[in-house]
Amino acid sequence: MNQRETIEQFYTAFSAGDLKEMLNCYHDEIVFEDPAFGQLKGVRAKAMWQMLLSRREKSGLTLQFSLDQNSDNKATWIATYNYGPKKRKVVNSISAQFKFKDEKIIQHTDSFDLWKWTQQALGTSGYLLGWSNFMKQKIQKTTHKALDQFIAKQTT
Repeated sequence: MNQRETIEQFYTAFSAGDLKEMLNCYHDEIVFEDPAFGQLKGVRAKAMWQMLLSRREKSGLTLQFSLDQNSDNKATWIATYNYGPKKRKVVNSISAQFKFKDEKIIQHTDSFDLWKWTQQALGTSGYLLGWSNFMKQKIQKTTHKALDQFIAKQTT
């Protein structure tokens, strides 16, 4: 399977909620990074996708993706979902870059406008503070805590 096919397989599986197929595209030494989680490695990166998929129905997550026509290691995707206790609608446009090792994704970097995301997800506080490093650190602390709790529940 070539790189484009692997990326397409990853997002097709994600769209279908097929965690096993998604993770089959990842190298065991995967390094994932995005503005909300920061950097996650190996098991934690894989657990993040499991956590997000476990919330899929509740959040109404849908996604659309397209592969970059000029590159074998880039894609764009749009995630639409309801976030938080107020169920605020979020439409997040994401650019993804990939690196490969042994025909699997070893590095996956998602980029998106965190300020735009915080405005949608958090409302006024996101608008006022979403651009700040303080808010980015607070979001990453919150996502890591949620991931830690999710992992702990999986192992008990």
